[in-house]
Amino acid sequence: MKVKVTKKENVTPIVIDTEFIKLDSALKYANAVESGGMAKMIIQDGQVKVNGEVCTMRGKKLRPGDQVCFNGCTYLVCANEA
Repeated sequence: MKVKVTKKENVTPIVIDTEFIKLDSALKYANAVESGGMAKMIIQDGQVKVNGEVCTMRGKKLRPGDQVCFNGCTYLVCANEA
């Protein structure tokens, strides 16, 4: 008997009220980094993926549906439905 084990990825939502949020701001908002300076360094160092691809643009506009991966965590940008 074969057993297939799948790891369920834990996704943290980043809920926004605007049309978009910039990548560095999203990381700060999600408490993934301590400061804007740290966000800038890790983004420029290529440690962040947006929708599965490495992104080195800290001003990258993220819209609802975009996924950000950093340090083993995944964040999903969501629109506020209020």
